[in-house]
Amino acid sequence: MSDRPLDDVWFPRDLPVLRAIARLVDSPSSGGAPYLGQVVPASGLPKPEVTAAARALVSAGYVEALTNVAGEVVRFTGISAEARRLAGLWPTPQGEWERLREQLAARAEKAPTEVERARWRAFAEAASAIGEHDGALLMAALIGGYVPRAR
Repeated sequence: MSDRPLDDVWFPRDLPVLRAIARLVDSPSSGGAPYLGQVVPASGLPKPEVTAAARALVSAGYVEALTNVAGEVVRFTGISAEARRLAGLWPTPQGEWERLREQLAARAEKAPTEVERARWRAFAEAASAIGEHDGALLMAALIGGYVPRAR
């Protein structure tokens, strides 16, 4: 028995399979319920790896699947909201905060006048001063549709 931690399987195995499933579930070409045989080439991983990832993703609640009588995953019938975010189909607060900061920087750089460039730079600097944590909280509120009311 080894005391060393187990090898990471999320990034090299489970996440690529989740992304492949998400693309196929969201695609009309698979009818929204891709077979395991469609996920294997879409993931770029060998079938035993995809099978192991499928079991892990089902048990974690990221994907819903149909199984055969032996309990093997045959077809994927859906993915959770969290899986959509992890796969990149839906926005995350952190990702949207970064996109906002990139937009502010681009507008500051490309504004037609110095006055406008200065305003956009000030906005970009204010966003940086807020920081990633509070910026992500703000974006979570915006993504979720929550806008505080004036008091």
